Amino acid sequence: MEFSELQEILKQFDSSTVRVLDLSKKDFHLFISKDKVEMPRPSKNELTETQPTPEIQQIVVEKPVISEENEPAAPPAQPQKGKTIDSPLVGVTYLSPAPGEPAFKSAGDKVKKGDVLCIVEAMKLMNEITSDTDGVIEAVLVENEEVVEYGQPLFQIV
Repeated sequence: MEFSELQEILKQFDSSTVRVLDLSKKDFHLFISKDKVEMPRPSKNELTETQPTPEIQQIVVEKPVISEENEPAAPPAQPQKGKTIDSPLVGVTYLSPAPGEPAFKSAGDKVKKGDVLCIVEAMKLMNEITSDTDGVIEAVLVENEEVVEYGQPLFQIV
């Protein structure tokens, strides 16, 4: 089917009262609807028969060589003790309930499961972040009004 033929079909369909058009030819299938409809999906047999298998190419990525002379020795990774409370969403962190008020919790404070630790604002919604364990806050890992990412650690609890 030529592009001009397709344009003419679409123009005629648009100006008509027909709501759904399902047109099939030997090597062509067109389905259009003015209604919100689930598009018909070809069966697995149709997919395997009509679509060629794409060629698979191997891609090799080489790591750059870093000289030990130029690279300072990294300190050994220390395992974190306790548990981190991570942000469940992207947003702005507020450590206190309102500007000028004391923080919900600070380093050294005891917390119980369910205690509010901070608020993460996302799309003008204030989401309370609560502790899911009992313990003591070892570290507050974010600043007030800091933008946090999904999964970013907010508090370290031991």
